[in-house]
Amino acid sequence: MFESLSDRLERSFKILKGQGYITEINVAETLKDVRKSLIEADVSYKVAKSFTDDIKDKAIGQKILTSVSPSQLLVKIVHDELAKLMGEEHTEINIKPNPAIILIAGLQGSGKTTFSAKLANFLKTKRGKKPLLVAGDVYRPAAIDQLKVLGESINVEVYSEPDNKKPVQIAKNAIKYAKDYGFSAVIIDTAGRLAVDEEMMNEIAAVKDAVSPHETLFVVDSMTGQDAVNTAKAFNDKIDYDGVVLTKLDGDTRGGAAISIKAVVDKPIKFVSLGEKVDSLDVFYPKRMADRILGMGDIVSFVEKAQEQFDAEEAKKLQRKIAKNTFNFDDFLQQIKQIKKMGNMKDLMGMIPGMGKALKDVDIDDNSFNGIEAIIYSMTPEERENPLLIDGSRRKRIANGSGTSVQEVNQLLKQFGDTRKMMKMMTASGGKAKMLRNMRRP
Repeated sequence: MFESLSDRLERSFKILKGQGYITEINVAETLKDVRKSLIEADVSYKVAKSFTDDIKDKAIGQKILTSVSPSQLLVKIVHDELAKLMGEEHTEINIKPNPAIILIAGLQGSGKTTFSAKLANFLKTKRGKKPLLVAGDVYRPAAIDQLKVLGESINVEVYSEPDNKKPVQIAKNAIKYAKDYGFSAVIIDTAGRLAVDEEMMNEIAAVKDAVSPHETLFVVDSMTGQDAVNTAKAFNDKIDYDGVVLTKLDGDTRGGAAISIKAVVDKPIKFVSLGEKVDSLDVFYPKRMADRILGMGDIVSFVEKAQEQFDAEEAKKLQRKIAKNTFNFDDFLQQIKQIKKMGNMKDLMGMIPGMGKALKDVDIDDNSFNGIEAIIYSMTPEERENPLLIDGSRRKRIANGSGTSVQEVNQLLKQFGDTRKMMKMMTASGGKAKMLRNMRRP
């Protein structure tokens, strides 16, 4: 995410490296390069110029602490202004009413229908809501079927009237149905077009007027760059939505939409969507996104994702097994499954400070665990429970069964043994303190 923009900004800050002071001359040169980097990332010239002018005003005359270099100070100022440009503080979605009515709008192909299902899954699993999905796109072929398939995958009911071509009536009927059957959130997917047109705008406005949603979200494809911002403005002028959702942020996006959209339409970004999986939806935090754009990682989001997947009771059981040195391949397999649920591996690694840059040119395949899993699944239950049983002939059998080599099996067994020793040392009395003391030594 934002790799090219991060690289360009890092290059810009290098201009100040080695400088003793921030002056009008050296900061002007740096900010000229920052402005160019933003424009290349598809941020509008007007927004980019206003952004760098604000930074210049704050940077000139700043006192440089002896422990902070001019380039570090400028990075701090850029970070704060970048977060401010994208909204500064996180804005929550309004789901307090019962039922909360949420209207989804956007162009065809922006990912509205997929987002609707992702939002339903988010409200169900993280906000304790009972959502109802409403198939309001009566024009696109198979739109209703697509929503039903997605709804079934997350065990969320989909309300539809396949023979009714009146979106306003469908939406009103769906809300009545939700009230009658105890749904606490209603998510209305609407029709889109390939481009903004008057008919589509009037239809969405009519639906909004008829159902008075508590939240109207505009879904935009972030890969369309500055066009996304222009479309966002056109929709906002017509329906005055409450927030923006950026989809396909894991694609080859230059980041312009995320940076510009708040400044242009003055509406907060509330969610970002990465990938096609129904659980690949993140709440948007401007400060955390600024961290990631500037290559600082996002350790808070990483920890939150980990906490969502790792059950506290299971963690206690695992800790007891580690303390008794009975951690086995079944436990290892369970940890792999939980890690995979956290999301795209390269994106996850990019959340760890310093890792994003280190992994810039490294291809991390989401299927990289498949070989390890195949080896473990080729073991018998007894072998997974007690790896010491695995002698030479068993290793050959496991390699044949998993489609790997004996060398790969040997490597996994060695790594597993080393991991178990480290875990044992960490849980041993004074082990953590000893390890920390060793880490502090030069």
